[in-house]
Amino acid sequence: MKRISSIVMIVMLGGTLLFGGCAEKGQEKTAGEQEITVAVNSETGGLDPAGMIALTYLSYSAALDELVAFDEKGELVYRAAESYEVNETSDIWTFHLRKDAVWSDGTPVTAADFINTMARALKPESGNGYANYLFPIRNGEAIYNGEADVESLGVTAPDAYTLVFELEKPCVYFLDLLRLPVYTPSCVKYADKVGSGWDKEPQTSVANGPFYLEEYVPEQYFVLKKNEKYWNADAVKLSRITYRFFHDQQSMANAYETGEVDVATALPGAVMELYEGKEDLVVTDTIATRYIYPNLEVKPLDDVRVRRALNLAVDRKELCEMVGKDTEPTVNFVAKYMKDKGADTYFTEGAEPPFEENVAEAKRLLAEAGYPDGEGFPVLTYNYPSLEMDSDTAQVLKEQWKKNLNIDIELKAQELQVNYTERRAGNFELCRMNWTADFADPYTYLSMLLSYSTYNCSGVRDADYDAIVEQSDGETDREARARLMHEAEQLAVGEEFYIIPLYTMKSCNLIRPAVKGVGQIPATGALDYRGAYRAE
Repeated sequence: MKRISSIVMIVMLGGTLLFGGCAEKGQEKTAGEQEITVAVNSETGGLDPAGMIALTYLSYSAALDELVAFDEKGELVYRAAESYEVNETSDIWTFHLRKDAVWSDGTPVTAADFINTMARALKPESGNGYANYLFPIRNGEAIYNGEADVESLGVTAPDAYTLVFELEKPCVYFLDLLRLPVYTPSCVKYADKVGSGWDKEPQTSVANGPFYLEEYVPEQYFVLKKNEKYWNADAVKLSRITYRFFHDQQSMANAYETGEVDVATALPGAVMELYEGKEDLVVTDTIATRYIYPNLEVKPLDDVRVRRALNLAVDRKELCEMVGKDTEPTVNFVAKYMKDKGADTYFTEGAEPPFEENVAEAKRLLAEAGYPDGEGFPVLTYNYPSLEMDSDTAQVLKEQWKKNLNIDIELKAQELQVNYTERRAGNFELCRMNWTADFADPYTYLSMLLSYSTYNCSGVRDADYDAIVEQSDGETDREARARLMHEAEQLAVGEEFYIIPLYTMKSCNLIRPAVKGVGQIPATGALDYRGAYRAE
């Protein structure tokens, strides 16, 4: 009933949704202008690539140029760098920066700007969840742990336009890492320290990419303006992108219907039915997994039998049927639609599923752990963001665990930013988690459960797991490396049950037919507005 009510609400509030004509509203609002307005989720995190970043930064990242990137065909694209070379042992990487690249205020972009971000991100007080992706660099981990000075970091600048990385050991996915925030530059002229506020002030938040920050109004919107000083400005058609914050998916869908926005992403699955057959509807595969973190430092979640029982007692097919058509069941940690490098298949297809659901076995395990038919099992609290999909998911999980294991779960809905902060602090028993790939390699998932990972929020400390993942880092044989990564996932998900995987998603997006050239970022599946324009 809840899903049907949502559909009715969209129709009532929009009024004209099923009768056409709405696609022209945003077009009329900005007729003749190369501007678009995008609806995004509530404000979370900052814009400093070295600081605590989350969803908001993902939108802002259109303003920055990485050293290199990969296009939708998997071909290397040079951005801030114009060339690079790597030594025979793949542990020294040298990048040559564009000499015609400047910040949006005209300041030259130099190697020091890249080092500035890395040095600041390696300070634990910065709170950057991506800091551990700097650990492949010589002394990166030691600096983060306070065991070495930042001056010993294996990144040097022989001159202003040359950047040299010396790695601890060969890293076969190093080029993929370069799209992460901690590898992007922050202007030394302004980016002094995390938390000083420079990143949300247009006067100091300069950018080296296609756009720069023109305005930021907390909890309402921010505006990116075309960077006329960008080295490739002629290829940028949009003059302005406005990102508006919304607290829920329903509001985003309504804003699209009323013409307030031109693009609305990650909408409820119900919208797929309403817009079926219409040009506005763009459904994309997301390289993401929605799952649950059980806190291993909380009893009885420290018992693998309990974690396994919780996993085996979830009926994921039923869950997805209840949550929406934009979800697909998964028992994997690595995203279902992540491609296997060098092959035309998906990575998860290269091995048997980590486990199979089995309610009878789940009951047996719970009894073996000391809770026959759920007797004496404590009431655990499940924290989740107060978004429709997550609320629906929480209700179904509560009902399934009660029916299948006779245990009660207390549901705790939180604002998205609160949920994010509490999870990072480890203040939870069960916590909803969603991970969209940051780069096109399974390591983006497997690294999160490493003992030293800055995203390891649930107390996983497994030396065997660490060793397998670390061995895969330097394995240059594709098939041998894939075997190691499958072995690591099996250990974490199919034996120790460190997470409770639920489903992967399709992204239901609405885009005005007049807005053309919107692409996808291959690593994440997210929409890319670099080449977007408004058709006349």
